[in-house]
Amino acid sequence: MLRGVAALSLALTPLTVPQTALAASAVPAVAEVLALADAVQQIPVADESRDGYSREKFRHWNTGLDPADGCNTRAEVLLTEAIEAPTVSAGCKLTGGRWISYYDGQEITDPGKLDIDHMVPLAEAWDSGASAWDAKRREAYANDQTAATSLVAVSARSNRQKADQDPREWMPLASEATCRYLGEWVGTKLRWGLAADQGEIDALTVYADGPCETAVVHYTPAP
Repeated sequence: MLRGVAALSLALTPLTVPQTALAASAVPAVAEVLALADAVQQIPVADESRDGYSREKFRHWNTGLDPADGCNTRAEVLLTEAIEAPTVSAGCKLTGGRWISYYDGQEITDPGKLDIDHMVPLAEAWDSGASAWDAKRREAYANDQTAATSLVAVSARSNRQKADQDPREWMPLASEATCRYLGEWVGTKLRWGLAADQGEIDALTVYADGPCETAVVHYTPAP
């Protein structure tokens, strides 16, 4: 319902929407850039709960950004992150190609040996606020390709070592990946409005005030 328009005016003149309102509705979310220490302070602190969690409550993989290409989200991420493009055959079957798993520095040439990792794991997202989302938003989270850091192709071994752990419990094996990983973790939490418990905040702060004090977080709030 339009506000500030008298009923009599509606009866006498055609209904129009001001151009300023149209412009405002089309404005995309603004990208944020913060120092890691400042970004950590923006994360809401709350106790976590896994009550009711099921991986099936996050539908993935869906048809991806382009349903017409025949590839699901997993395949589209592999194609996007490949250093050397794989061959794509019928049914979006990928063969060959080359990737670097930044968690452990491994070079991988077999798509089957790669996992697509949710930067903030589904279970951790549930604990941190996604339990209150509807199914559509959880699906959007699980297939988020509109932020380059939400999903990442990494070695299956490193992804399974990480499992559903937060940075207090697990960090990438490659030490040079530490600050990048923390920046992407924090950026994902801020993008989706997810919380962190005090232990996680404390761990992030240790890095943000120490070895990663020059790290920068880039994120855009999710729609």
